[in-house]
Amino acid sequence: MKLRVILEPSEEGGYTVFVPGLPGCISEGDTREEALHNIREAIALYLEPIEDDAIFSDTAEQIEIAV
Repeated sequence: MKLRVILEPSEEGGYTVFVPGLPGCISEGDTREEALHNIREAIALYLEPIEDDAIFSDTAEQIEIAV
């Protein structure tokens, strides 16, 4: 999967990086490489399936849709 990220130098030093396609998925790092490493981890956590935390009833139905 490829996602576009925005890497922006921070006024305090380091970098802030966010993913426009994943609202709220933001990370930072002291170096460019660290910021990119951190956003990869943030993306993985963001996309982690919610089924791990959710409890569904016996009548619940899971459906995939295209958007």
